[in-house]
Amino acid sequence: MRAIFITVVAVVVLVTSAVADPAPALDPNRPVSRIAFGSCAKQNDPQPIWDAVLAAEPELFLLTGDNIYGDTRDMKVMREKYAQFNAVPGFANLRRRVPLMGTWDDHDYGENNAGGDFPVKRQSQQAMLDFFQVPPDSPRRAQEGVYHAQTFGPAGGRVQVILLDTRYFRSPLKSTPDGKGIAPNNDPDATMLGDAQWRWLTDQLRQPAELRLIVSSIQVVSEGHGGEKWMNFPRERRRLYDLIRDTHANGVIFLSGDRHFGDLSVMEAPGVGYPLFDVTSSGLTQAARRWRPLSPNTNRVAGMSFDPNFGLIAIDWQRDDPIVSLQIRDESGDIRINQKLPLSLLRPAAPATTTTTTTTSAPAAQR
Repeated sequence: MRAIFITVVAVVVLVTSAVADPAPALDPNRPVSRIAFGSCAKQNDPQPIWDAVLAAEPELFLLTGDNIYGDTRDMKVMREKYAQFNAVPGFANLRRRVPLMGTWDDHDYGENNAGGDFPVKRQSQQAMLDFFQVPPDSPRRAQEGVYHAQTFGPAGGRVQVILLDTRYFRSPLKSTPDGKGIAPNNDPDATMLGDAQWRWLTDQLRQPAELRLIVSSIQVVSEGHGGEKWMNFPRERRRLYDLIRDTHANGVIFLSGDRHFGDLSVMEAPGVGYPLFDVTSSGLTQAARRWRPLSPNTNRVAGMSFDPNFGLIAIDWQRDDPIVSLQIRDESGDIRINQKLPLSLLRPAAPATTTTTTTTSAPAAQR
């Protein structure tokens, strides 16, 4: 029995050490043209989808939440589930070959629909950062919340990835009168991101970039369904849109997960000056395997109601006006949703200029 135990331990060590070294870093002088993403991966379920992900040849992969189903306040259990995910052969292969970034949602945070009052969120943060191999001396170890951003590529081809934390600071949800859904929380003090993260996001949106992928674990643009979404906090979503407007941030596309199906939504937010797209990929394992009706979403452009899926953002930088493809692919690699748009569409319209010829100056009292 002891020999068998030692053998099992040795196998675990070999599996976990195989993913210990991060993938090669991206070349900062080369534009990133293929970014894959996905959410909702149950660590003890089969995960054949990673073969299709690798076949799509991503240069970067983003885990957008529910990366495991931890659902625990016991950090020993949480770490064991992360280790189980790391041991999935397809995912381990991806980690060796493709740089990885990500944020969390409720199930890898610790509890279904949990927010800022989750009692072990600090400990959960450290377990999550360990999984993403964040160095011990990183400032992300000391900050509250797992939000993070990086920009890839040279001027003219920069992609900024902004990872939001929609859990650590989020105010409590309000229930509908029947207790079966989530009602809008219009409390002026209610928050999705918290003051520190809002200040950080303001700074990030002022950074130069041609394309900005804002990762929110829950849907931003979708409206109509009774689950988690930014519209549970209408003031906060309005604040997000106003911030994009006020910082003149171009190139924003939202990436989200959570819903257990694929979704593409778009809306014209007042004052932003260009349409805001939200690409939802969910889940890597947790999508339904048979057809079902999609939940309501008044801003839906396209939907994929069943089958495991991942997202791919492909950018053709070779054109004078680069083309951005927003894709959802299934576990066979087939494209199930594809929206192509010119990058110029994601820029605020230049304000009209008026040329006025003045021959005399007004008296000071009339100025």
